[in-house]
Amino acid sequence: MTEGRILILGGTALAVALARAVAELQVPAVYSLAGRTKAKPLPGMEMRGAGFGGTGALADYLEAEKVLAVIDASHAYAQQISANAEAACEAANLPLLRLESPPWRQVDGDHWVHVPDIAAAKDAAANLAKRVFVSTGRQAMAEFAEDDRCWWLARVIAPGDDLPALANGRYLFARGPFALTDELNLLGIHEIGAVISKNAGNAASHAKILAARERKLPVIMIERPNGGAAPRVDTVEAAMAWLQICLV
Repeated sequence: MTEGRILILGGTALAVALARAVAELQVPAVYSLAGRTKAKPLPGMEMRGAGFGGTGALADYLEAEKVLAVIDASHAYAQQISANAEAACEAANLPLLRLESPPWRQVDGDHWVHVPDIAAAKDAAANLAKRVFVSTGRQAMAEFAEDDRCWWLARVIAPGDDLPALANGRYLFARGPFALTDELNLLGIHEIGAVISKNAGNAASHAKILAARERKLPVIMIERPNGGAAPRVDTVEAAMAWLQICLV
């Protein structure tokens, strides 16, 4: 097997599952997690936090650490991370794979309002409900801080000084996966009239979509951004098959 290491850009349940699979092969690898969220230690896996500082710094890291291949398993909406990975791998002439869950699909009983971004989501919500459940991640919270058209119940993983005060709303701190019964209770207790969500496509946060369907609430769905040109797979097994080829 060629000497070097694998870089996994994490932040999703799929990324953690991939890291565990790679560790079982005893392949040297690094699991990188940007942002404020702290990753739990993964046996047999080197952990890295705080990001890389842009395309150039990532390219330098790939060379210095003798990285053989990169698997981008970051969140589907982490556009900058994916763009940096694509540019850095192209510059370093390294193989890059995108691993992400397929998007959720609208089914009978769903009332989805498709929007391109947070600004459009807020406008749609203001026309639909007075009290809105927001689960779009902490990076978007500045968009809601001064908007008092609705009462916003914003769920993020953990508190932090990066979260702005909400002029009309409150934060709820919790980490998934979330159960359907709990999501139904949340929507009922807070008298939620609409849900704003990104189409993450993962199982851990799908219960809110099921709960909205059961309560016949509109879901304002922010569409996924362009994922770039890297080849993509949606299972750990497919990612491991790709990796095996790279390591030959």
